Amino acid sequence: MNVVESSQIADIKLAPEGHLKIDWVKEHMPVLNRIRERFEQEKPFKGLKVTISLHLEAKTAYLAKVIQAGGADVTITGSNPLSTQDDVCAALVEDGIQVFARYNPPAEEYKSHLIKSLETEPDLIIDDGGDLISILHSERPDLLKKVRGGAEETTTGILRLKALEKEGKLKFPMIAVNDAFCKYLFDNRYGTGQSVFDGINRTTNLVVAGKTVVVVGYGWCGRGVAMRAKGLGAKVIVTEIDPIKAIEGYMDGFEVMSMAEAAKHGDYFVTVTGNKDCIRKEHFEVMKDGAILSNAGHFDVEINKVELEQLSSEKRVVRRNIEEFTMKDGRKIYLLAEGRLVNLAAGDGHPAEIMDMTFALQAISLEYANKHYQELGKQVISVPYELDQQVAAYKLEALGIQIDQLTEEQKAYLDSWAE
Repeated sequence: MNVVESSQIADIKLAPEGHLKIDWVKEHMPVLNRIRERFEQEKPFKGLKVTISLHLEAKTAYLAKVIQAGGADVTITGSNPLSTQDDVCAALVEDGIQVFARYNPPAEEYKSHLIKSLETEPDLIIDDGGDLISILHSERPDLLKKVRGGAEETTTGILRLKALEKEGKLKFPMIAVNDAFCKYLFDNRYGTGQSVFDGINRTTNLVVAGKTVVVVGYGWCGRGVAMRAKGLGAKVIVTEIDPIKAIEGYMDGFEVMSMAEAAKHGDYFVTVTGNKDCIRKEHFEVMKDGAILSNAGHFDVEINKVELEQLSSEKRVVRRNIEEFTMKDGRKIYLLAEGRLVNLAAGDGHPAEIMDMTFALQAISLEYANKHYQELGKQVISVPYELDQQVAAYKLEALGIQIDQLTEEQKAYLDSWAE
């Protein structure tokens, strides 16, 4: 059975538009293009099966094609039901990549797509959020035997991986791509900052300037969201649980307060924590009429949707990706994209130039995992620094930027303890 017959997608006839999207991002991903050229020559994944679970849009599709160019038999599924783009899925199937995904399937179908992607018995895995790894280690341990290792894309997935590792249950090495410099400094900060407001603005068509944006969590994603909110003219409030990050938010010029107090002031709320119930009943009860809630963390648990609905007397969809909840006292609170990733469920995700670095790291980290899996052990490991530097050097080259090099005397000076 060929990939067209075995894949489960919405409609193969959508492929032409998907090809155009993939072609567009390819033109803006020079680092990944350079890696593709090497992969085509060296075929580092020849004879291997690779299963990928990422937000299935054009930039992810191009990563899949780069890994395929490296000789892999690639299967891909979505890591979020609302971020999958059906035309991109169709284009990938036409290009010989097996796809199990479609936009907004029922929960049981979404889960079945994850399982089917694992039933191909992959040698290597790229995961986003840890769903593939969780299924392998809980429901389908029979599929573990061939897996050599893999790479994880995001904070949430790494938290889950480290919990598995701590319990001594992780069965193969996983590289924490999210923790690489060329990932979190650029993807998490500049990518999230820009794409969150792309999703919010295109969905609401409302002004940000002059309003108050509450950023829940001041990690690298939160820093990016706060920076872009300020750039759009908003007043920014940061909420945190970490005193060090709270001081950093304060020093960066933002108000810092508890969520209980911030809830009274916000016009827009953006959660970026990776934790659950960051905005919940006691916060909904004091929010302004017209408050807009959004999430940029991986799972749709950061805003407690159950409690929001329990507090409301009426719920309706007032615009694509906007649910209106009318509170019993008449206030209206709006939830974007069902509380899922607003930048992907209600937008196109991070800019291609940003994902160029992240997905370049994914590609070469997967290559590294395949080369060294026998010696890496069953643990979560960092991206080797030389891979980080390689991606940064390729990016600078693509930008036409030259930097200085240490002289031999300078190297000797830095290596010496003597005066």
